[in-house]
Amino acid sequence: MDNSLKSKRFIANFGFRISARAAFFGLIRAVVISLFLAVAAIAQAPSPKTVLGFEPAADRTIADWSQITNYFARLDAKSDRVKVREIGRSTLGRPLIVAFISSPENIKNLDKLRRINARLADPASIKTPSELESLVKQGKTIVAVNCSIHSTEIVASQMSMNLAYGLASADDPDTKEILDNTILMLFPSSNPDGIDIVADWYRKTLDSKSEGSAPPELYHHYAGHDDNRDWFMLNLRETQTITRLFWQEWFPEIVYDIHQQGRNASRLILPPFYDPVNPRVDPSLLREVGLLGSKMAADLQAANVAGVATNSTYDTWWHGGFRSAPYYHNSIGILSEAASADLMSPVTVTEDELRKNRPVRGLTNLLESATNYPDPWRGGRWRPADIDNMERIAVRGLLGMAAKFRARYLRNFYELGRANLTPAAGEPQAFVVTAGQPNAETVARLLEILLTQGVAVYRMNDEGYFATDPSMPEHFHEIPLGSFLIYVNQPQKNNILSLFEKQVYPHRLLPNGEAEAPYDVAGWTLPLQMGVETETVWNIRDPEKFKKSLEKIDRIDAARKFLDLEPAKEPFAKLPDPLKTNPRIGLYKGFTGSMDEGWTRFVFDTFQIPYTSLSDRDFRENNLNADVVVLPADREAAIVRGLNPERYPEEYAGGITDRGVENLKKFVAGGGRLICFDDSCEMVVKNFELPLKNVLSGLKRSEFYNPGSIVRLDVDTTKPLAKGLRADTAAYFTDSSAFEVTDETKVTTIARYAAKDALLSGWMLGEKYLNGKAALVETAYGRGKIVLFAFRPQHRGQSWATFPLIFNALEK
Repeated sequence: MDNSLKSKRFIANFGFRISARAAFFGLIRAVVISLFLAVAAIAQAPSPKTVLGFEPAADRTIADWSQITNYFARLDAKSDRVKVREIGRSTLGRPLIVAFISSPENIKNLDKLRRINARLADPASIKTPSELESLVKQGKTIVAVNCSIHSTEIVASQMSMNLAYGLASADDPDTKEILDNTILMLFPSSNPDGIDIVADWYRKTLDSKSEGSAPPELYHHYAGHDDNRDWFMLNLRETQTITRLFWQEWFPEIVYDIHQQGRNASRLILPPFYDPVNPRVDPSLLREVGLLGSKMAADLQAANVAGVATNSTYDTWWHGGFRSAPYYHNSIGILSEAASADLMSPVTVTEDELRKNRPVRGLTNLLESATNYPDPWRGGRWRPADIDNMERIAVRGLLGMAAKFRARYLRNFYELGRANLTPAAGEPQAFVVTAGQPNAETVARLLEILLTQGVAVYRMNDEGYFATDPSMPEHFHEIPLGSFLIYVNQPQKNNILSLFEKQVYPHRLLPNGEAEAPYDVAGWTLPLQMGVETETVWNIRDPEKFKKSLEKIDRIDAARKFLDLEPAKEPFAKLPDPLKTNPRIGLYKGFTGSMDEGWTRFVFDTFQIPYTSLSDRDFRENNLNADVVVLPADREAAIVRGLNPERYPEEYAGGITDRGVENLKKFVAGGGRLICFDDSCEMVVKNFELPLKNVLSGLKRSEFYNPGSIVRLDVDTTKPLAKGLRADTAAYFTDSSAFEVTDETKVTTIARYAAKDALLSGWMLGEKYLNGKAALVETAYGRGKIVLFAFRPQHRGQSWATFPLIFNALEK
């Protein structure tokens, strides 16, 4: 074989080997790349769209609670920046979750970082400046963001998935700074039951006349809108769970609660807030609230978002909301209120609608520029995506501040708590819940409320000698052993003072002389509402010796033991049925979503009182199979006319109708008992032609006004309805009634508003119109009885002092 042929064969064989080897390595390379891409795909945070099948906040779409929690579970599984924790169950048993979002390193060390923050919340545990600096250096700003507690304000729950995905997937410097320096506690909703109620109703009514309407039921099983009025009382399971998480475990420096307002309002309201301020909110917190709100508003302006207002509508007076309760725990509370769509359906808002919108505090004209509203929105199409966009910009602005000024927020939080350990002029030293009170379960519930919020409570194992008159600080008298003492000078000083002191709301009038309405209520003093006797301690004799006799109460069962009560089966356990008889109770439950009906159910369920809900149809068809019918505090239009049939299906519309009123009259005349709370009395007085007149009806706000305060009742304790009550009992009055009896031979008065000094806590303009007027009456009607409460004896489940009046009325 010649050399040229050998060369050709060699080249051919060599080429084949090269080609085969190249193919082999190409295959290996392809496999490696595929594996790499597969691993990358596994590690990559899933977008909401890939999980849900649609973009959250897109027009006419909605994710229910199972879809939301499934998305967060998927995000947890795929992202090392996210850790989802189930913290408890909702009122109806759905999982209540929080998503911790931070850098991978912080997520690995969550418990360590939690302990650091808990130390900052307990200043007495930090002994040296160097120890403080070490904790500040290591710690992260804890930011809690809550979405859609009011579930008809639905967009934030959808937005939460977009927000979480952005933080889990982005790698820009701003996101990295946020993740490295903060821990976000994101609550997709603190009302999971409501999310499903709204989602189910929205899907059911798409493409119908009811599309975008509110569901024909409460969007929280008991509280409806009042689920954001429970943050010091802790009646609701959701409130209890998050309160423990906040003030026993994590102690967030910043709490941001995201809400929506009416569609024809400003596009968004942010802090700084409107006046008045509560004197128990530290001034430095108010400055920080304003600073964060202004930064959020500036970011929105930079993004060309028009219609953003500050210094409007919402104030910092009231204690009891998701964002207002943190002020009393040394934390910054932020609220935003975005203009709504029709749930998840877009709306068109005209300039004329904006012009006619009712003026609110600090914002009288939505079409005029102002310092607190520099860029008016002039109408147009308004979509859920617009709300989502604003809320994400606002949250990112807040997180950016929390990251950039991390050390400042941590140090300020510590300093606020440390300052509270020092006595201040004009403040008491302690409050005492005195021993020997007959209402042991009520005392136990008050103590459980305090303990759950992280307040230190002590039992007195010896008598104490206290000065309880601030004008006589050396005049001591004995308080018996077995009493419970709450020192004021602890990190939660402002919370303790705000709950135990009587509120004195500032006298604020509009230019026309009418009362300026506060954002919520004016007074809420907890022991007064609950009927628990307390003493305010201004001085203690031999304070160091006295301290040695104290025993700290760490758990409610210890307090219950000292009160001779059985251990509770669970936190905030149900209580024994107080009724001695077994009346068949029917509670009216229409379709307007009555919060007062919900709170009445809550009281019945808490005390395990059996009842049946009576529907509109039951009244129309005379199916009132009960001994007692209870009407919650709803106005005549809501009860008799109900929902508008032009907007709602026939099965939900129309109320009890005039026929239902006639059937109710027959029920009472035939020997039934009717109990009416506050607003419902008007319908009964009118239709039953009772000899009563509400003397407050028709008065202008310049003549009489009481937006929510505690008042004194003079109770005739000789009457069976007043059994177990004190002669002077505190009741809750909120735009309520006062009766003048026009025929005293037909009406028995059980309680009157005090003849003078009726106001105990809050604000009341024109008290003279109320003094001495009837607050609780009973009258015969045929063979039956009617009991009329001019006030709400079960107000928000807080007014335990007047619960016995309800129980007595049910079985008298």
